Amino acid sequence: MERFGFVGLPNAGKSSLFNSLAGGGALAAPYAFATTDPNIGVARVPDARLDALAAMSASRKVVPTTTEFIDIGGLVEGASKGEGLGNRFLGGIREVDAIVFVLRAFDDADVPGPADPLEHLRIVETELTLADLESVESRINRRRKASRSQPSDTALAEEVAALDAALEHLAAGTPLYRAWPLSGDCNGTAQQPPQYPHRAALRSHFLLTDKPVMAVLNIGENQLDAAAELAAPIEAELPGATVLPLSVQLEAEAAQLTGDERTELLEGLGLGEGALERFVAAAHELLGLRTFLTTGEKESRAWTFRAGWRAPQCAGRIHTDFERGFIRAEVIDWAELLDLGSWSAARDAGRLRVEGKDYPMRDGDVVEFRFNV
Repeated sequence: MERFGFVGLPNAGKSSLFNSLAGGGALAAPYAFATTDPNIGVARVPDARLDALAAMSASRKVVPTTTEFIDIGGLVEGASKGEGLGNRFLGGIREVDAIVFVLRAFDDADVPGPADPLEHLRIVETELTLADLESVESRINRRRKASRSQPSDTALAEEVAALDAALEHLAAGTPLYRAWPLSGDCNGTAQQPPQYPHRAALRSHFLLTDKPVMAVLNIGENQLDAAAELAAPIEAELPGATVLPLSVQLEAEAAQLTGDERTELLEGLGLGEGALERFVAAAHELLGLRTFLTTGEKESRAWTFRAGWRAPQCAGRIHTDFERGFIRAEVIDWAELLDLGSWSAARDAGRLRVEGKDYPMRDGDVVEFRFNV
């Protein structure tokens, strides 16, 4: 399960964002360090395709994919040197797959702290970059000595080269996600572009700024009409990153409701499907995640995989035996299957594609794997 860590200054709205996605449970208070231990939440990922397939198959069980998010707590200026609860929180960031900057744009006299999202971003980026610089400086000499004593170890030489490159950028105050644009193997997806060869070599160091990033811009209810305008400076500052403007407090309130009440509130405020759907879509795109599906009377289920994965790798998401003994996959697009009405009807009509081990799985494929171990 992929993990997304919420990072920002105190009172930026991280705990409220957590509540809007998880349906409550995190303390959201207008003072610093209300969150001293990370809150961890798991949300079911809404998928209308899965619901439709389950209805078609009259499935007894429906299992959506899930995503995990962590409200790490507030960083302050000087966190990289231990200010506030900085070291404790920085340690939590190392464990996540992607960073979600929560940046405050709303102004509230009852909530202390700056309301300038660019200032929030500057402070947080500086602290993460300084923490990475300290980490690289503490390790690089040992790795250089090891490389000199083992000149035939090409992997170690590549690691030292990567650390040297990282040191140059970090010492200049540049986070690595700015120095090396996020693409290819940095997300565990396709082949790593040759101009960014260092990401794989640095992976074992769990550097804070060597992770994919996105931003949630926390706006007030009175700023909803200006959401795109407020997001523009952050998009310019983080080129290529998704910036998602949300009225986090309103979303947290909506998350406490269910059914028609929630739908009525979201529609009345012009919030669309709500924070969970928008956040999950952006977060999955950030990590290059896609979904294939399985369906039957016993169970309909959604499975995540990385863009570019072949059929055997996807089979391994169900069970390692499926990957080890992979023979073939029978595949059909979810919409085509719904039109035909059943798996057996698709087979009788000759619409199931038989794909081998080199087949790149597509988002929305419905699959049955054949294997033998």
